[in-house]
Amino acid sequence: MGKHWADFQYEIYLNGMTGAVPRLPTDLSRLEEPTERRLGPGPVGYVAGSAGDGSTARANRAALDRRRIVPRMLRDVHDRDLSVTVLGRALPAPLALAPVGVLSILHPDAECAAARAAAAQGVPYVLSSASSTPMEQVAEAMGDAERWFQLYWAKDREVTRSFLQRAKAAGFSVLVVTLDTPLLAWRPRDLDQAYLPFLHGVGTANYFTDPAFRAGLAKPVHEDLNAAVLHFVGMFADPGKTWPDLAFLREQWDGPIVLKGVLHPDDARLAADAGVDGVVVSNHGGRQVAGAVGAADALPGVVEAVGDRLTVLFDSGVRTGDDVFKALALGARAVLLGRPYAYGLALDGQAGVEHVIRCLLAEFDLTMALAGHATPATPSPGDLVEDPA
Repeated sequence: MGKHWADFQYEIYLNGMTGAVPRLPTDLSRLEEPTERRLGPGPVGYVAGSAGDGSTARANRAALDRRRIVPRMLRDVHDRDLSVTVLGRALPAPLALAPVGVLSILHPDAECAAARAAAAQGVPYVLSSASSTPMEQVAEAMGDAERWFQLYWAKDREVTRSFLQRAKAAGFSVLVVTLDTPLLAWRPRDLDQAYLPFLHGVGTANYFTDPAFRAGLAKPVHEDLNAAVLHFVGMFADPGKTWPDLAFLREQWDGPIVLKGVLHPDDARLAADAGVDGVVVSNHGGRQVAGAVGAADALPGVVEAVGDRLTVLFDSGVRTGDDVFKALALGARAVLLGRPYAYGLALDGQAGVEHVIRCLLAEFDLTMALAGHATPATPSPGDLVEDPA
């Protein structure tokens, strides 16, 4: 029998006997508002903001909300086990923390706090290339806990090669390659504040500590920060990359490779043909293409196309335990959680991130049981209905 994550609710109620209530809301969809009050407009806009008028972020929520769970009764759900095997890794639940860059704008403990929280709960942490802490430091904070590395695929092949060597040496086991950000999208909340932390050398820690990156500088980073920032901006993204370029990554990385940002079934098939191990159905939380399809609306088509060949993961819009259930019912093997843990970090550091993980998995455990399921393997499309449009 696995750990019953649902027991967290009794811990909360028992603590209430002494007058203690949770420091943060237990409805994770309510975390954004206190975060807005705590942070300055620049940082909060960077995390909460989306491309264009926010229509894709709204579509993500609508795609999940439109699907309703049909609970089944009198099924034995006494002993539940949320554990899953994903990409050959045994996980305690079908959840990982998504890559979110520049966490130092939210809390001084930044990526290390989020990584320690993930490690404490046994959940994989996906470190962003654009972190404000070097990958080796984050790895050290996690001990031997499960960690994955997200790659923003630089124009400079030697920097990419160096990143992959460093990630491997630091014990990162899965490579998550973000495909949907060859350019930064039009993001009005950031534009209105003229706020881009990278231009101040924030979120560039992996680059500024990289020997291949530093080899391209005339002076050390600390002597000419502007030149280092310009060098970073010049290589950060590459809109010229195409499917054949994946062969380079496959040569450099001998563990699982997952492509993040896949929404079209044909792209999922191309991913499978390229020999990668998985895809993340994601629209970057609505931060890249305004007016794009909601991620949960894209998920069934991708699962149908490659579910038998690739591990299909899901992110974009997940806020609650029932969202996790719906994603699994639609065919995802696990979900990546983004903004809610970033808000938890902003509000209460490592403890805030642990609170978010435990709330989400307690609610998922209860949703699963109350819908008549004892493991994450059994929810299917037949457990959902769609509200008529």
